[in-house]
Amino acid sequence: MGSRMNYANAAPGAMRAMNSLDTYLDDCSLEPELRELVKLRASQINGCAYCVDMHSLDARAGGETEQRLFALPVWNETPFFSERERAALLWTEQLTLLAQSHVPDDVFAQVRPHFSDRELADLTLVIATINAWNRFGVSFRDVPGNYRPARKHGVAQ
Repeated sequence: MGSRMNYANAAPGAMRAMNSLDTYLDDCSLEPELRELVKLRASQINGCAYCVDMHSLDARAGGETEQRLFALPVWNETPFFSERERAALLWTEQLTLLAQSHVPDDVFAQVRPHFSDRELADLTLVIATINAWNRFGVSFRDVPGNYRPARKHGVAQ
């Protein structure tokens, strides 16, 4: 199994734009652990093998437990996640599967109490950005297995 093309070489400006989003998100209002859970969950939904590999490794390097990582696909059936994390994961699933429900008002009402205006905007951008990365990874068949977490601010980035 191999990659279909090197999209970074084909569109360096696009990669600079994507990397700029990631740079903003590295220091946004959300805690790094929550960002990794969101990135991993969206990548699972989208079937992006490269991003699942990357974000599971980053989450573990940041201190995430294997129990929670293994339970992430069934987060709503386990007691392992806080109310804030549950809200973020619900928002992640709704935005990742946007065409299915168009994020109904009752979902917004469930999520809203857990995030400030800025946090909710940042959470939405985390989800939008990982979904964009997933589209590159899936479309061009990024090959998982060689990613190594880098450390920044004491956690993997």
